[in-house]
Amino acid sequence: QVLINDLLAFSRVGRMGGDLVEMPLGETLERALSDLEVPIEEAGAVVEIEGELPRVLGDRTTLTMLWQNLLGNAVKFRHPERTPHVRVTSVREGGMWHFSVTDNGIGVPEEFGEKVFVIFQRLHSREEYGGTGIGLALCRKIVEHHGGQIGLDHSVTEGARVRFTLPA
Repeated sequence: QVLINDLLAFSRVGRMGGDLVEMPLGETLERALSDLEVPIEEAGAVVEIEGELPRVLGDRTTLTMLWQNLLGNAVKFRHPERTPHVRVTSVREGGMWHFSVTDNGIGVPEEFGEKVFVIFQRLHSREEYGGTGIGLALCRKIVEHHGGQIGLDHSVTEGARVRFTLPA
């Protein structure tokens, strides 16, 4: 059932009715944090948001899904010997907002930096880490639908950093 729901969400991005509307991106992040309250609490994770997130042209539902997947992965793929710490940042550069979600988890080897954004591609077995292998592919589709780009920043030495852009 989870797989079916994830596939439906993936297929609907870009086809869901309505135009993108100006909205406070912070509201979608807060909704995602609320939805993830239990796993964040169970993991003892600390989520830090640097500054106030901007207003963007977007779709509330899919941008909430974006945050749920990025923050959910940061908590799910935590390092067993560290308290999970997740940091969200944003900065405007010209006509784009640049966002990052950085964690201190197990990270992603550089050679798999693109593979993780392909639907059904997994780096770990379902027994090690649950999930459908759709999350980051869905994130890419959401960001691209909004006119941005997403990828991994391999300059971090511990954990993972996902960077994405949205038009200002």
